[in-house]
Amino acid sequence: MYLTFSEFQALCPDSTVTAEQFPALEGRAEADIDTLTFNRITAQGFDALTGFQKDRVRRSVALHLSFVADNQELLDSPLSAYSISGVSMSFDRSKIVTVGGVTTSAQVYSCLMQTGLCYRGLSG
Repeated sequence: MYLTFSEFQALCPDSTVTAEQFPALEGRAEADIDTLTFNRITAQGFDALTGFQKDRVRRSVALHLSFVADNQELLDSPLSAYSISGVSMSFDRSKIVTVGGVTTSAQVYSCLMQTGLCYRGLSG
C-alpha cells in the first residue's frame, strides 16, 4: 500500500471519499500508478524509493484516487463521448492523459513524471 487513508485526507482534504470506499479506490489507483511507471515501483519495492520519489508517488496516488472517485462512471464507460437531446459531454483532452490504457489527469501524470519512474527509454 502506497498511501494510508490519513495521508490521503491530508493531501486531498476536500475529497468526499470515505474510509469504507478508500481501500478499493486506493487499490485501483495503486495499480494504475504501477502501470504508468511500468511496474518499476513493484520491481524495486516502495521502500527502495528515495524520499522525494515516495512523496511524489503518494501525492500521485492521492490525486489519481480522487480523480477516479470523481469520474468513475465516465472512466468505466466504453463511450468516449455522448450526446443526449443536443447536450454533449466529453473529457477536456488538454487536462487528461491516457497512457497504457490508464486515463488520469495531467496533474497526476506531471507529478509522477518528476520521479523518473515513467521514463520510456532504456535504462542501464
